[in-house]
Amino acid sequence: MADVKSYQGDQEMGVRKPSPAAADLWSTLKKALFIIGSTTIVFVALRNSLTYHLQHFWGASGNFWQHQWDKILNTFGDDPYNLMVYGSTIVSYFVYWTIGSIYTLMDVFNKPSFLRRYKIQPGTNEPVENGKLIKCILWVNFNQLVVGLAFSMACYYLLCLRGYDQSPQLPTFHWVLFELIICILLEEIGFYYSHRLFHHRLLYKHFHKMHHEWQSPIAITAIYAHPLEHVMSNLMPVFLGPLLLGSHVATVWLWASLALLSTLNAHSGYHLPFFPSPEAHDFHHLKFNQCYGVLGVLDLLHGTDDKFRASKCFSRHLMMLSLVPPREAYPDDVPVGKEIKGKQC
Repeated sequence: MADVKSYQGDQEMGVRKPSPAAADLWSTLKKALFIIGSTTIVFVALRNSLTYHLQHFWGASGNFWQHQWDKILNTFGDDPYNLMVYGSTIVSYFVYWTIGSIYTLMDVFNKPSFLRRYKIQPGTNEPVENGKLIKCILWVNFNQLVVGLAFSMACYYLLCLRGYDQSPQLPTFHWVLFELIICILLEEIGFYYSHRLFHHRLLYKHFHKMHHEWQSPIAITAIYAHPLEHVMSNLMPVFLGPLLLGSHVATVWLWASLALLSTLNAHSGYHLPFFPSPEAHDFHHLKFNQCYGVLGVLDLLHGTDDKFRASKCFSRHLMMLSLVPPREAYPDDVPVGKEIKGKQC
């Protein structure tokens, strides 16, 4: 009764209660500010010790990485165009298909069988359809070897206009770490808004519908997309950071590799132990109009993850630090025998 009277009093006085979404956002911001503030205090208190250890670490390992980079330059040459255009394409292709092939073999042969327990949508792609798989492989190779190569050429000339680090010396550990943080933030902004734009009804049926042919995605569908969408929503957001910062080509390779590993995991269809949770993007493929971003920050800000947060999938949206499959640790609240394969969320 006291709560009712308080609410009525607030209404009479014209006081508006915050919406659940606003309260959720404020709660998230408070947690973020607390973490950043606490970290800052600890960092300031220990900055001399931390700086010493980081410098010691980089002094020990930096020479190793510089030696590896020198071997690459001595073997393949130090021509900036070749390194940025062909080098970036080769590195991206190698990373994508090395990891993507492992996931694909798991889906084709359904082995090792114990990994099926980690499927996000059980019963789907068991095994994957051969026709859909071949079509996906062909399109992905076209996007990588034709569209991607052309994009890399354009990137090289844009970087030349902007000016970028072409030194034979690798950048410092501190600077690479800073660049990666900026790249992650810019990718989140670029991907969220471009991705959401391609969901507009005027664009979706012509471009993005192709990617959503896979309601239960597999890893290599990460860049199975219309070429225009691949450029605008996959490649451009990743390139924003290096273009803004004028990054060294080695940093570009590192950042592109990390971005590919992230999207391969997000599309894999498996929530494996000790891996970042792919639940949010898998939910996007399942429900279509939820979870457009990478980090989830802009989804929370714009309220485009409300259904995801209300689903059982959200309780599993965390890095599992044990071998217990997420669906067993956080089971669906449905009667036994009533599950709908691939639709539990």
